[in-house]
Amino acid sequence: KPEMTIDPSKKYTATIETTEGTIVIDLDAANAPTSVNNFVYLSRNGFYDGLLITRASKDFVIQTGSPNNTQQGGPGYTIQSEAPPGPYAIGSVAWAKTGSEAAGTAGSQFFIGTGSGITSLPQDYGYIGKVSQGLDVAQKIMGFAPASGDGPPSPSVQMTKVTITES
Repeated sequence: KPEMTIDPSKKYTATIETTEGTIVIDLDAANAPTSVNNFVYLSRNGFYDGLLITRASKDFVIQTGSPNNTQQGGPGYTIQSEAPPGPYAIGSVAWAKTGSEAAGTAGSQFFIGTGSGITSLPQDYGYIGKVSQGLDVAQKIMGFAPASGDGPPSPSVQMTKVTITES
């Protein structure tokens, strides 16, 4: 597990470059320091660079962060992350977990709320932040959902680079 290296009083932004465009996330270090610290740690160590968006769910989310691009696996550890400050909204970014894991459990997989289905999700998924730019890119990727409505997007979409800025 990463040691706490962020300063919760500072502003952190993640710029996710994908093969479909750029998504910028304002990371909520003040309300979710453990979550943001984990995301910053993984990003700064290049964990996300080159990974695929492994899930596109119609009117719900896109998901990524699987080290083997299968919607399975993580970084080799889990953390206990913070709950969101309120209901999830379109543009919310949070940690993905399995149904059997405790609320707030987080590793490396995360999702971006891209459709109205996100608003009814229970607040069991650790909060990371909110998309500030590129929600249209995330929603375009969601539009690549398979005919079943949930699964790997087609065509495939890669996160080429994730860059963290601190101010």
